[in-house]
Amino acid sequence: MNHSFGGRWLPVALVSALPTTILPIMTLAAVEDPTTLDPLVVTATRMPETTQQTLASVTVIERAELEQRQSRTMTDVLRGLPGVALSSSGGPGQPVSLFLRGTESDHTLVLIDGVKVGSATLGSVPWQNIPVEQIERIEVVRGPRSSLYGSEAIGGVVQIFTRKGVDGTTGGPLQARLSVGAGTYQSLQGHLGLSGGHAGVWFDAGLGVERSEGFNACTGVANLAGCFVDQPDRDGYRNDNASLRAGYRFSEALEVDIHALRSTGDTQYDGSPYAGNDNRTLLQVAGVNLALRPLASWSSQLSLARTWDNSRIFFDADQVNHYDTRRDSLSWVNHLGLASGQQLGFGLDYQRDRIDTEPEYTENSRRNLGVFGEYLGEFGSQDLHLSLRHDDNQAFGGYTTGSLGWGYWLANGWQLTASWGTAFKAPTFNELYYPGFGNPDLDPETAWSGELGLNGLHPWGDWGLSLYQTDVDQLIAFDATTSAPANLDSARIRGLELWSSARLAHWDLMANLTLLDPLNTSPGANHGKQLARRPQQSLRLDADRDLGRFAVGGTLTYAGRRYDDFANQTRLDGFTLVDLRAQYAFSRTLWLQGRLENLFNQSYETAAYYNQPGRTLFVTLRYAP
Repeated sequence: MNHSFGGRWLPVALVSALPTTILPIMTLAAVEDPTTLDPLVVTATRMPETTQQTLASVTVIERAELEQRQSRTMTDVLRGLPGVALSSSGGPGQPVSLFLRGTESDHTLVLIDGVKVGSATLGSVPWQNIPVEQIERIEVVRGPRSSLYGSEAIGGVVQIFTRKGVDGTTGGPLQARLSVGAGTYQSLQGHLGLSGGHAGVWFDAGLGVERSEGFNACTGVANLAGCFVDQPDRDGYRNDNASLRAGYRFSEALEVDIHALRSTGDTQYDGSPYAGNDNRTLLQVAGVNLALRPLASWSSQLSLARTWDNSRIFFDADQVNHYDTRRDSLSWVNHLGLASGQQLGFGLDYQRDRIDTEPEYTENSRRNLGVFGEYLGEFGSQDLHLSLRHDDNQAFGGYTTGSLGWGYWLANGWQLTASWGTAFKAPTFNELYYPGFGNPDLDPETAWSGELGLNGLHPWGDWGLSLYQTDVDQLIAFDATTSAPANLDSARIRGLELWSSARLAHWDLMANLTLLDPLNTSPGANHGKQLARRPQQSLRLDADRDLGRFAVGGTLTYAGRRYDDFANQTRLDGFTLVDLRAQYAFSRTLWLQGRLENLFNQSYETAAYYNQPGRTLFVTLRYAP
């Protein structure tokens, strides 16, 4: 028997068999550490919750997991996570696009230490320039979050937290860390860090470098396809990065901290005198947070920050143009405890974007003010989350979004969840004001999303299942009749996500499955076609085992076929990648790691004509107290 799923036929056995076959097998496992605490999540509601308390679909990646899996890039970290699809235009340092739950690549809000990052002109995030060695943890929240964060959070939110080091409340001696590595494509990587704390003061500082000679990023056809040139040379990448977090706790009622991250990249690519062939970038975030607790039941945080997203385009050492974004932001977030199990959150966000480009735009700045409120309540076996936000933007006026979440704990320890929310995406400066192209009358892209979920926590591990639908309207596309962008397109996305983690026979196991039906519902020739660069099926399996001084593990990632264009004329075949990893501990503080990626040297593309790494080996020596 077959059942219809989002207009595509999927064998019902595939969906129904996974919970009934995988989960009973995992019940044979035993938990080695029953005192393990659930990770805290702050991104889903802008309040601290455990992963079991939140009603949102969330994936949390801790520093220990990044080191265990020897992740070197954000592509390594995010590939194969539930609801995540990636597209890369080549190798190290080349642009990366993330499609969360099938939405557009600019429909995911990205925060670093609570501060929005990305280009105001392109609307893109420089994933390739975010240094993994400077990261403490990552939270991936799937589903609309505009009712808390405003623009861009249609598919969800990814928040990256930089290293914080020791806890200043307990203090500790200075601790140094060091890692050096080398591998295929003449790749080098190094990181040096220092942290410490005493009498309420704490800090963490890190410096990092990355180098790679790379490989030919694109096998384009001159003046026809891909990068539109044929330059079969190596396209190298250089990156220098640094981070700093520090704070002081005056008392239980007052604490201040500062944070800064700087990453400079130099990426070579196949280009032309018009498009350039060398992109020199700057990603920088700096901010200060003041945390107050006026009352035992009231906590408040005031945050000031500035981000820079700069790009200098060169062709053979001659500058072609530049695109610079400077964003100033202020946030005030409050958390008020009411009766037992009842919480209220409210606050405001102010943001001002300024750009500096060649050529100059008719407008080079805009402001946005957002105010929001939310309620979290527990009623016996039921949980309720409500949120509402209004944004007033200088470019397009006001827009209101809301969300509703409900959870019910069943007698067997499983939880049933349901949610609904609206979201929007503001037009970029390019879409509004690019000389000879922009349309200042554009409206925001809008969306609504509904989700049903079921999850369970057991002695052997946990699991979750989500079904969702997202409808996106007013998508901005090029209008040939006016030779300008317009709100023309629409999309309907349906998906299923299944994930599980467990300990079985001394192995740590994780599995993620995503089934996606991303349809173009715009009128015209592409109606009913699949949205570009989003696979319909993706799967990731992780297995790791600690053998004392030795540790071994591996990851299998599968991505189904996808299309490179909205007309579905250029098909990109599916692919399977197998990565292996091992490490040996000389002592508690010094260990040697090795990672073999793409074991079977699979040739594949996630964007037509753009090459991906073949079999690669990378070895790292790591010291950390």
